[in-house]
Amino acid sequence: MIEPWRTLLIVGVSIAAVILLVLRVRLPAFLALLIVALGTGLAFGAEPASVLSAIRKGSGEALGFVAVVIGLGAMLGGLLEASGGVATIAHRLLNRFGERRAPWALTVIGVLVGIPLFFDVAFIILVPLLATLSRRAGRRVIYFALPVLAGLMTMHALLPPHPGPVAVAELLGADYGLLAIYGLICGIPAAVLAGPVFARIAHGAPGFGDHAPPPTHDEGSPRLSGIGFGWAMVGMLVPLVLILIAAVAGIVLPDGGWRSAIAFIGHPFVALVIACLLVAAVLVRAGTSMALASDVMTRALAPAGLMVLVVGAGAAYKEVLIQSGAGQQIADVVAAAQLPVLVFAFLIAGFVRLAQGSATVAMVTAAGLCAPIVTLAALPPGRVALVTIAIGGGASIASHVNDTGFWLVKQYLGLTEAQTFRSWTIASTIAGVAIFAGAAALWPFV
Repeated sequence: MIEPWRTLLIVGVSIAAVILLVLRVRLPAFLALLIVALGTGLAFGAEPASVLSAIRKGSGEALGFVAVVIGLGAMLGGLLEASGGVATIAHRLLNRFGERRAPWALTVIGVLVGIPLFFDVAFIILVPLLATLSRRAGRRVIYFALPVLAGLMTMHALLPPHPGPVAVAELLGADYGLLAIYGLICGIPAAVLAGPVFARIAHGAPGFGDHAPPPTHDEGSPRLSGIGFGWAMVGMLVPLVLILIAAVAGIVLPDGGWRSAIAFIGHPFVALVIACLLVAAVLVRAGTSMALASDVMTRALAPAGLMVLVVGAGAAYKEVLIQSGAGQQIADVVAAAQLPVLVFAFLIAGFVRLAQGSATVAMVTAAGLCAPIVTLAALPPGRVALVTIAIGGGASIASHVNDTGFWLVKQYLGLTEAQTFRSWTIASTIAGVAIFAGAAALWPFV
């Protein structure tokens, strides 16, 4: 075992290397993480064969679960988007709330839509609605956009089947039911603060943009039969509800057949399969051919593939740290410094997020460093879930120029860089800090 100072130096250099390769060299995050995992193992003096074995073990174990969840989540989101289910939910809620309370309705939309859909996909889908509201109400587009963005971002950072929380939960061994419960408890207040509350404060200030851009549409994507509001809501909420029921059953039911059956149905694999089959069946009944529905699901897997690879490379990096003994030494240093694991998780995720931009990479990197600490501390399941929440909060803060989401918001809302900083960057920071504050508030009671 090498000296602790050298271990910390190697780990620090490895994190800096990931940031440099992604941000400056512009390597894909998957390749950067894999290169750093290889280099870190060799720097610790391990045999090359041992380093390769650790990388194979870490990536294989993580992807055996994560790839399935991300893939199923992407297919469900593709069906709901192509069938107009997302747009139907958005318009129904806005009609119910009215324009004066539109920011609150849009927060609800952001949270609901953000459960099954990736952040960028959901935002692009909702941009035409935001532009229409801005013109109709005579308000700046950011007034309507921030509530949606806050809802989408918090769900993307906290709830499965999104790749970041799925990867962190798998690396830390978090319970998915508890993660869903605490994710909603911490995420909804954060979305409210960063969304309608901040939008109301920021709307009257100068420098936040003046008008909405014209709506944009993806003309090349296939369209399915309309699914309707009710079935769209069912499709979105079924996976979450089944996972939550399984979590509650695990607490209140004794061991036996019923508990095992509910746990099986509430497993993310089964819950997402049920949701996909249910939505596909509804679409076929409405007149969509199964071949077209299958084509939509296949197309939806394309953006998920890169995320799966990034998660696998991050898991490989984590396994190298574990097998080298670095994780144990880092845990000892953190314990000696008396830095709470929740604070460490938030800060390391926030540091990586600030430096290289990707929330998913920040979450995976932070989870790799936190996993040995969580294991050493023998935390109960509830606190492991809260550490996962804290990592999601840290990975949400300060979206800026090295984050693709920053440019997505800027381009689709027609803002300047300065306007995007004043609105989206501040909102993401408010949300991330509020998520961490929620996890810290729950910590003594879990």
